[in-house]
Amino acid sequence: MSDMYADFKEQPGDDPDDVLFNTLYGVRTIQLNRPKKYNALNGSMIRKIIPRLKEYQKSALASIIIIGGAGPKAFCAGGDVSQLAKDIAENGETGQATSKSYFGLEYKLDHLIATYPKPYIAYLDGITMGGGVGLSVHAPIRIATENTNFAMPETGIGFFPDVGGSFFLPRLEGFLGTYLALTSESLKGVQALYAGVATHYIDSSVLSNLTARLAELVFKDYDNLHTRLRIIDRTIEEFNTGLPHNEPPHLAGNLRLAIDYCFHYDTVEQIVSALEKERDSPKAPSQIKEWATKTLEKLGEKSPTSLKVTLRQMRLGARWNTAETFNREYHIAAKFMRHPDFVNGVSARLIHKPATKARWEPDTLERVSNDDVENFFKIDEGEDSLDLLTQGLDYDRYPFERDLGLPREEHVEEVVKAKALGRKRIISTMVEAKEGKIGVIEKVEEILGRRAGIDGEGKVVWKS
Repeated sequence: MSDMYADFKEQPGDDPDDVLFNTLYGVRTIQLNRPKKYNALNGSMIRKIIPRLKEYQKSALASIIIIGGAGPKAFCAGGDVSQLAKDIAENGETGQATSKSYFGLEYKLDHLIATYPKPYIAYLDGITMGGGVGLSVHAPIRIATENTNFAMPETGIGFFPDVGGSFFLPRLEGFLGTYLALTSESLKGVQALYAGVATHYIDSSVLSNLTARLAELVFKDYDNLHTRLRIIDRTIEEFNTGLPHNEPPHLAGNLRLAIDYCFHYDTVEQIVSALEKERDSPKAPSQIKEWATKTLEKLGEKSPTSLKVTLRQMRLGARWNTAETFNREYHIAAKFMRHPDFVNGVSARLIHKPATKARWEPDTLERVSNDDVENFFKIDEGEDSLDLLTQGLDYDRYPFERDLGLPREEHVEEVVKAKALGRKRIISTMVEAKEGKIGVIEKVEEILGRRAGIDGEGKVVWKS
């Protein structure tokens, strides 16, 4: 192993069985194996996964990589931040340095996944939060099941949505990413598909059969990554068991309009004010008033510093490429390791049993200044940069986002504006383009209901 991979050698105390690797013809499976800890990611696991991914990358026999979690409850519930907070509380600056090293290791793995040159598939079967998001959302194929529970809960523990959240979240449709980042709202089951977090939805009972079927695929030597992913995409649809009964998109219609309106602002104070107006408006539907009330309560529980840094992160991250994303997050994470809210938040919410209310410093939005926020984004002189493992494969948009997953708003807008068609014809055109993929009808109907109208001739017109 070269010096580049010296950080990934086994260390004293590493559990030899916290990640299991298996081979099934051309498929290589990675199973996170800490079910009692909800497969929480730690340094020992990362030190095993990175060398294996590099090995699979070089092997002509390895065609598809699949990552999943052991046990019935979680894919991966996050990074093991409890241990990091304990280390900082007990060892001060030494603990901060150790925690920074851990995040550097984690972000190298996440970036490797984001730029991986072979098909990489994530089974989001169960809790998928924090560090588990980093192992999955940058994969070109992300499969949700009825057990999926996706969230980014970092603002509630005095941290920020890292693991590439700066890249992934701002690129969700509208201001969904900002909403999920600030509120820690969870997406369960098929809702992860509708929101764009997952690219596919199947029942968990067929995952093992899907793995076996994918192992039967044989690609031609000249098939590029795009072609291989399209073949895999069609193969997954063979295991379509239908969508859950009576479970349409939740973040839709008036609620989605309210999310995009309230969370488009560039300061947390403006977002709070917009939510208060929705809550107090006599014209707002009861559903929206209730949502605004609950959202304000959620924001009131979060670290004020985390909220302000996270909102700034969402706006800046929309312009970062993948390499800049992980380098920037590396420095932001280091700043949080030196901020009292991280230890206070993790201790209160995750370490104390039962969980207690965190004591934030500062404890109000007003006391967090713009300079305080901007300091998190400054790279101090002499600070080390993240030595990423992949060079030359970075991008500004996910390269396969148009081909995989459900149609996005901009894709529906293109069809509406290009052709004078009725509603049914628009939907059938989108379904045909996606080769009958499940969820397309529901997603397109929601978009048209919210963003389009009908002219005097019965044709669909896009609302400005």
